[in-house]
Amino acid sequence: MLRREKGFTLIELLIVIAIIGILAAIAIPMYKTQTIKAKLTEVTNAMSNVASAVAAYRQESDGTAWPNCTVKNDVQNSLGVALGALGRLGEMAVSQATGAITGTVAAIDGAVDGRTLILLPSTAADSSITWSWATAATIPPAYIPKR
Repeated sequence: MLRREKGFTLIELLIVIAIIGILAAIAIPMYKTQTIKAKLTEVTNAMSNVASAVAAYRQESDGTAWPNCTVKNDVQNSLGVALGALGRLGEMAVSQATGAITGTVAAIDGAVDGRTLILLPSTAADSSITWSWATAATIPPAYIPKR
């Protein structure tokens, strides 16, 4: 009686290795994008907190003025939002003319470091403010949060 060897053939092993290689080629860039997005949440959460403070400032000024904060220390001193412990937020400013909040990303990844996120206000007739992420930001569109 013939005795068969048990095991995999060389071609079967090569096909499995090829499939694993293809999956890794797709998964690694996706993983990197998701880790950058996860680290950006620190910046977007800080900007959301500043947006709440800016809205309160606007309401206290009877809906007529935006705060004038040109650097992160101004945001902390004028609006009372603590930003000093945020390592991933390089700089932040609030435009007195438009109320736009600009945040500069730092210490995340070369793809986004030094780039800006912009949060724009839109005031309705009843003085309510709706915030949206600007497309004019210098951060790549893949990393701009959905709101």
